[in-house]
Amino acid sequence: MAISTENVTSQMRKGILEYCILLIINKKPVYVSDIISELKEAHLIVVEGTLYPLLSRLKNGGLLSYQWQESVQGPPRKYYELTDEGRGFLQELEGAWNDIKCTIEKINTATSGDVQVN
Repeated sequence: MAISTENVTSQMRKGILEYCILLIINKKPVYVSDIISELKEAHLIVVEGTLYPLLSRLKNGGLLSYQWQESVQGPPRKYYELTDEGRGFLQELEGAWNDIKCTIEKINTATSGDVQVN
């Protein structure tokens, strides 16, 4: 049975999704459609059915808060922002990401003579 690069890529994307969402929310308070748009622009496609449970889990974990804001285009919207705890958590994730990135670069550099990765 062959291993699919699609499956591996999908797992990698799932693994960094929470980090990417926190990075987006860290910039400014955002509405769900703003998060989805920014993820799509970065070629990390996510559907609302995936995003809402993740946002709820992050809120219940004390990493996010939200405020209702009136909208000129319909009902009030829920805008998410990071809590102080969420900002600290994001800093820890940034450290972990940098460690992972350095590890992969080190491995790739060490093996670059043997295998070409494009």
